[in-house]
Amino acid sequence: MTFDRRIFNFAAGPATLPAEVLQQASEEMLNWRGMGSSVMEISHRGPEFMALYEEVLQDMRALMGIPDSYAILMLQGGGIGQNAAVPMNLMPLAKNGPKADFLVTGIWSEKSFLEAQKYGQAHLVASSKDQQFTTIPARNTWHLSDDAAYLHYCANETIGGVEFQEAPDAGDRILVADISSNILSRKMDVTQCGVWFAGAQKNIGPAGVTFVIVRRDLMGHQMPITPTIWDWAKEEAMQSMLNTPPTFAIYLSGLVFKWLLKRGGVAEMERINLEKSTLLYNYIDQSSLYENRVDPRYRSRTNVTFFLKDESLNAAFLAQSSSAGLAALRGHKAAGGMRASIYNAMPLEGVQALVEFMREFERRA
Repeated sequence: MTFDRRIFNFAAGPATLPAEVLQQASEEMLNWRGMGSSVMEISHRGPEFMALYEEVLQDMRALMGIPDSYAILMLQGGGIGQNAAVPMNLMPLAKNGPKADFLVTGIWSEKSFLEAQKYGQAHLVASSKDQQFTTIPARNTWHLSDDAAYLHYCANETIGGVEFQEAPDAGDRILVADISSNILSRKMDVTQCGVWFAGAQKNIGPAGVTFVIVRRDLMGHQMPITPTIWDWAKEEAMQSMLNTPPTFAIYLSGLVFKWLLKRGGVAEMERINLEKSTLLYNYIDQSSLYENRVDPRYRSRTNVTFFLKDESLNAAFLAQSSSAGLAALRGHKAAGGMRASIYNAMPLEGVQALVEFMREFERRA
């Protein structure tokens, strides 16, 4: 198959997917595994789809090193849905009534903090809002509770471009990590957190499926008000099929997992992602036109934010970059500026093309 025009797509999500995966999906669309139909048209409880479902689970366990003591759920509702599901499933574990701790380092962790207030006490451990979400509060400024069920953090803030380089030190407390935008982009020790969750639409596959990785002993403590669809224990018992699962999104995620395994897995993705982000940050840092405002210690490898010091040039930059086949560089409306999301499927060549464009645009400015 040939493409008349395949752009470099820097969108934050839904994001770019590997061309090889899209090509395979297109070839299998009408006749998946010799069945004479697409994967979207078969029963999700039939043996063919269940075999695929098990493959996806096994490949994800291999990629992330997920032990059997953790369940993998494939749900719907995205990270926003888990902002409700997490407190409803875990807050009852608190010592003195439903309570959880929150580190707020950007808009997404702030949304988690605000949503949790509907279900119990949400305690703010620390926030970088006064610093425009450009850093992570120093550990010695945190005010952790002694009676909270867990500590929630967002491992990578897609909007602001702030990333934890390792799991925060919470002592023996249960950690909950939103890894929607850096899942599979770097090595993570799954046993450091009790719960990990991620929408697929940034680093895995299309929008529609949400991966939730839960330590098994943390299931079965849900509040009585928990909707059945958000009850992790019930979902695990039904293999994430209390309702019809997002079959096509699961199928495409499975193709991406195979693509990652073929290329050396997460360790190789981390190496390439570090090379890509270093190339872009190094150029921005030596530029007289562009600037990154994030504390260098916490710069995201997957979402590189930057600003033109002369913001009157923003419209021209966006128009010309789009014409050059560099799409979706406009920053989130809440942050302004520009943002290049360079997930696993963004090749090094795409970042090189972006740097060359930025250099030429700066020369002409």
